[in-house]
Amino acid sequence: MHEAVIAPFFVICYSILAAVGGPANLLAIIILSHGRCGLSRCITYYLVAIAVSDFLVITNAVILNRISRFYFRQSVLSTTPVCTLSVILVYATLDCSVWLTVAFTIDRFVAICYQRLKTRYCTKKTASLVIGMICVLSCIKNAPFYLAFQPLFILDGIPWFCNVKANFYTWPVWQFHDWLFRVLNPFLPFFLILLLNVLTIRHILAANRARRRLCGAAKGQDPEMANRQRSIALLFAISLSFLLMWSPLLVHFIYVRIKDESYFSGLDFSDPLYTFEETTNTLQILSSCNNVFIYMVSQNLFRKQMKKILIYPFVTLARSFKR
Repeated sequence: MHEAVIAPFFVICYSILAAVGGPANLLAIIILSHGRCGLSRCITYYLVAIAVSDFLVITNAVILNRISRFYFRQSVLSTTPVCTLSVILVYATLDCSVWLTVAFTIDRFVAICYQRLKTRYCTKKTASLVIGMICVLSCIKNAPFYLAFQPLFILDGIPWFCNVKANFYTWPVWQFHDWLFRVLNPFLPFFLILLLNVLTIRHILAANRARRRLCGAAKGQDPEMANRQRSIALLFAISLSFLLMWSPLLVHFIYVRIKDESYFSGLDFSDPLYTFEETTNTLQILSSCNNVFIYMVSQNLFRKQMKKILIYPFVTLARSFKR
């Protein structure tokens, strides 16, 4: 659960994530929206949606939910109603980011493995519909959390911070919701991404072997095979990043349930549970910062467009001086 305040060390970590992740995602949105990266419109829709959701994760989870509460503890952001709403927004944007990654993985799986279905499913219309449904369902899924928190303390009649209610761990309804919450994110996405990537790799290897037999081309000399490998590099990089960054969260959830312990919501920063939980949160948010660097490594056209945007202010300034 998202606690009210955080230790100074993690504030530094979150400040770095905000300083890097926010501008990086904005840059990705601008570059991808121009549609000059050699990607289909369908892929571009998904990647822009992922970049937008990641930017919202940085804004809500890092800037508003973490950093602001460290530097401005007595602000309206730390009152229980606003704190609770902030938690809902954090979870909703995280769900959007995760399930958009799943949707992108499914889209590429269909495009690579089912050519007949590709013409009907891998379209701009389908991508827009899927993105819209994911955003709406993510908000609906996390709305019940508004009833899961109580004030950590009340001062002069004002409720401060968010503390998980005791009945959250005992009432069957909340226990079912917590299990469903974790199954839908990250258990099911984790399993789907892993499964679809394994199936996609198997299909690609089989297709490559068949093509080498038909064309009699030596390994690495078939240009179509090389293009195919470059096209799926982006998919595998994004999927692997997700699997690595979200694995600790799975471990944390299983630990809490097996040990029958509660999520951390106090003020003792020396508590090992706090360190473990905040580390999983940091890795979650880190997964919303690194996609632009994945694009840089795997997409040559993306690098070229980024270079143009970054040097544009200096080029414009140089031209103005020449005049």
